[in-house]
Amino acid sequence: MNVIPVIDLLHGQVVRAVRGDRQHYRPIASALCASSDPLSVARTLCEYCAARQLYVADLDALQGGVGHVAVVRQLLEALPGIELWLDAGFADVSQAQALCAGLGPMAERLVPVFGSESLRSRAALEACFTSEVRRQGSGILSLDRRNGERLDAAGCWESPALWPARVIVMTLERVGAGTGPDLATLRGVAALSPRAQLIGAGGIDSEADLALAREAGASAWLVASALHDLKLARRSV
Repeated sequence: MNVIPVIDLLHGQVVRAVRGDRQHYRPIASALCASSDPLSVARTLCEYCAARQLYVADLDALQGGVGHVAVVRQLLEALPGIELWLDAGFADVSQAQALCAGLGPMAERLVPVFGSESLRSRAALEACFTSEVRRQGSGILSLDRRNGERLDAAGCWESPALWPARVIVMTLERVGAGTGPDLATLRGVAALSPRAQLIGAGGIDSEADLALAREAGASAWLVASALHDLKLARRSV
């Protein structure tokens, strides 16, 4: 199971995400990291996980504010071997392309995450994963839900024919809660698109949880709290 470390950015700091309640997130307190500085936390987590990918949730951008473009640039410059998955509340593919255009060659290592909670319409969904866009770079779709409700103005959950090769199954009420992975939803998504590479998010609290997620069809899992709390072992290459 590939463990992909996560940093959640809010007001220039890494915060601890809990149950998707973004208004109450606080700067990270970690057994691994001495500060909430984004680069320090990212370096530590990537080293601990022997990671080749880093997931960044830009919470300011997700809530309609000014995004952390400078921090994203700093992370790409300082971590040259990392593919950075960025969820910055992209409403359509043009917003992701505009951000990438300002990053120059480093944009080749940035993978935009298009969240169902953020995409503005079905037309926007369709434009994200056309053959032309795929040739320019492969984005990821995140299917987002909270407390049993799909966050999905664009109808992403009901359109598996439009899904890309990689799909995140994001259960927000389990993020940072340590309540175990949402395997039922993961299996449901797998049944809709058997060929998709599924990445889970939320709930992981132990190595046993990771094993259950792998058996349910996940190829990777996005993790933050379980790493900061030393509930997962250090990974090796």
